[in-house]
Amino acid sequence: MAQNKTQPTEIDPVDFIDAVEHPTRRADAQTLDALFRRVTGWQPKMWGPTIIGYGSYAYTYESGRSGEFLATGFSPRKANLSLYIMPGYADFQSVLDRLGKCKTGKSCLYINKLADVDLDVVEEIVKAGLDDLGQRWPVSPS
Repeated sequence: MAQNKTQPTEIDPVDFIDAVEHPTRRADAQTLDALFRRVTGWQPKMWGPTIIGYGSYAYTYESGRSGEFLATGFSPRKANLSLYIMPGYADFQSVLDRLGKCKTGKSCLYINKLADVDLDVVEEIVKAGLDDLGQRWPVSPS
């Protein structure tokens, strides 16, 4: 059975953030790193070349496919900040309505810059995502 393409790496997350070229994106990444560390209580780990993850979870689907993936995290991409909430945002609409300017994907929240959103609501979303994930699969620290 195929493994996930995105796997943990030995890249230092702080070095990765420090190398983000755009100064606003770099500052936003530093703010998010502090927020995720505070909310989760975990140290970050890089997943693939660009995702900063906090914690992980092991899963086995009914199909038999199993693997491990980051529990929550973000990526300071050129186009936007991508926040990863596993297993997704399906039941979070009332919270998302209070967040500010953003777009959502299945498990991704896209924010242009942190100045566009309420950081207290970001923190609430990260906590709610971890709680939701923990009800489905065991979550472990990084």
